[in-house]
Amino acid sequence: MAIHEVSDVNRYIKGLVGNAPPLRHLMVRGELSNFKIYASGHAYFTLKDAASQLKCVMFRSRAGYLRFRPENGQAVIASGRIDVYERDGVYQLYVDSLAPAGQGDLAVAFEQLKARLAAEGLFDEAHKQPLPAFPRTIGVVTSISGAVLRDIYHVSKRRNPAVQLALVPVQVQGEGAAEEIASAIRFFNEQYSVDVLIVGRGGGSMEDLWAFNEEPVVRAIYASRIPVISAVGHETDVSLADAAADVRAATPSQAAELAVPDTRALAREVDGLVIRLRQAAARSIEQKRALLARLVERPSFQQPATLLADRQQTLDRLVERFHLAAKARVSEKRQAYEKAAESLELLSPIHVLRRGYAVVERAGQAVPRVKLLARGDMVALRFADGTAEAEVRATSRAADAAETK
Repeated sequence: MAIHEVSDVNRYIKGLVGNAPPLRHLMVRGELSNFKIYASGHAYFTLKDAASQLKCVMFRSRAGYLRFRPENGQAVIASGRIDVYERDGVYQLYVDSLAPAGQGDLAVAFEQLKARLAAEGLFDEAHKQPLPAFPRTIGVVTSISGAVLRDIYHVSKRRNPAVQLALVPVQVQGEGAAEEIASAIRFFNEQYSVDVLIVGRGGGSMEDLWAFNEEPVVRAIYASRIPVISAVGHETDVSLADAAADVRAATPSQAAELAVPDTRALAREVDGLVIRLRQAAARSIEQKRALLARLVERPSFQQPATLLADRQQTLDRLVERFHLAAKARVSEKRQAYEKAAESLELLSPIHVLRRGYAVVERAGQAVPRVKLLARGDMVALRFADGTAEAEVRATSRAADAAETK
């Protein structure tokens, strides 16, 4: 019996497995496990069911086309071929395409991106801006061909011939479309200011509308300082651009209606307001005229002297009350003054002098105590009716006064 090298055995098995027609084009349903994308861009994972598991690899050239984000536990259908990895001697599924089981990869990608961006607040109502009431210039981001631009132009001009439209033509589907749309939105914000933006395209399949579900477009709309109206597809089509925009329009024509006020409708509204104003003014004048007529019929208006006589009589009574009050006040103050004068008179030194007392003065100053005098001092004795000169012959102090200083 011949002895073989390990590599020879693996190479032989690889040839058998790789050339087996049933294993060259295979679709396998299973649950994702241990999914990981390495720095090289290659994806490695395992497909499993209740009874078994299968190792899988998806090279970068294929993994780069994934439109959804594979997650562990997700049911998927993988298409590819079974082959043997010679180095490890294991067989594995080399995956060419991967799709969620039961639904399309675009639908899964849509929900995944929607959940992630919603968690960041890109769809919050609090962030949305109101549309300007009377825009003068409208920016349009759409394809230069097709009915969308024509519909927006005709509707806008019909509603307000003076409104100006500025177009940045972009590719609205296919590779690179999302980058063009996002770049056009940034252009209006950074280089060409307008009052409002309309971003959209006509209807189509989910694949056709996909550019308006891509992250660059959603983030550009969210970051726009200019209010954005999203008009993608038909009324039943819903995109992430719609969720991020300040206002969603069901169609491009409706977007133009939302952006541009109808000048004819405004003119009719102004005419109606003018009519209502005139009617209100006429009613007010009529009410004032009726009030004036009632006033003219009053007796006081017919005989104004009567009104003045009543007022004069009231004034006379008020003047009389004032005089009486003033007289009583003056009498009260006079009595209080006289009483105070009497009190002051009793406290006056002159009143004391009239009772036989005198004030001793020296050099014009009163001498309150005998200890301030000395023998030979010349003093004046002030009486109630005059003064007398005197010389101090001797002094003596009372016994109790000598004890105090």
